[in-house]
Parts: sequence; C-alpha cells; structure tokens
Amino acid sequence: MGIYVNPGKASFQEAINSEIYVDKSGLIAYINGVIRTQQKNLCVSRPRRFGKSMAANMLAAYYSRGCDSSRLFSGLAIEGEESFPMHLNRHNVIRWDVQRFLESKSGYDRFINDIEDMVIRDLKKEFPECGDFPEGSRLKTVLDEVYGQTGQGFVFIIDEWDCVFR
Repeated sequence: MGIYVNPGKASFQEAINSEIYVDKSGLIAYINGVIRTQQKNLCVSRPRRFGKSMAANMLAAYYSRGCDSSRLFSGLAIEGEESFPMHLNRHNVIRWDVQRFLESKSGYDRFINDIEDMVIRDLKKEFPECGDFPEGSRLKTVLDEVYGQTGQGFVFIIDEWDCVFR
C-alpha cells in the first residue's frame, strides 16, 4: 500500500476509534449503485468542518485493494447493504489531498507535476509487473499502461479540491 495508491484503512480507523464518529457509510451504498454508469463522477460537497476528509478516508478504506476493511465496517449502515461485499477492497484507489500539494515549497507552478510525480512513484511500487515507466511520463500515460496490462481501473478520491488558487 502506498501513500496515494491504495492507501488502506489507517486514516479511517482513527475516525472509527474517535468518540465523535458519526456513521456516514450509507454514502457507500449510493456510490456502489453508480459505479460503471454515466453518474459515476461524483462530488461530495459539505460545508467546512463537516466531514469531507473523513468521508474520503472512509471511501479509501472501503474500496482500496491490499487491505481487509471488513471489521472496520462491522455494525455500520453499509454492512447491511446488498452491495457491501461486492466492492469491499476490490478496486485500485488513487487518493490525494490537494491541500498537501499546495503547502509544498515548489508553489503553484509545479502543482500538477508534483501530484503526477508522487502518484506515478506509488504506481511503480504497486504495479512492478508493468515495468519501468520512462522518466517524464505523464500520469495519464502511466494509468493507461497499467490499465492496458492489468485490466484494472481506478477509483479517484480527491480531497480539498475546493482550495483557492491565487
């Protein structure tokens, strides 16, 4: 498991362990219902401090390959849904927090390149069977190559996408 590719369940585990956790796992049932449809591109919008990052961590824990999150969701609303076992830990996830890249010293001019470089680094670790990607490869090219060789797509989870660019 990488930082950006299939990040696992640790961040959601922290939320579950917290006294103030509120079950929002019903969101997963809706998302499962739109996978592989024209409604598959979603924006989960909430006011500041209303759980967008927690929701992103929950989705990453649920969909990420390479971990077993079944016990994390035990007793939550999603556990009783028919679609629960069909997608649990069966998708490759790419998750990033835009704010994390904006805080780097490189600034806005390198923003997209930084995201691409870090995700490609994780993809190389996660999919060594796909070979070494040429230096300077763009993320789209690498994703196409991984998909072409493995037939596995990706769930993208982007947090803090609402940051203000100046």
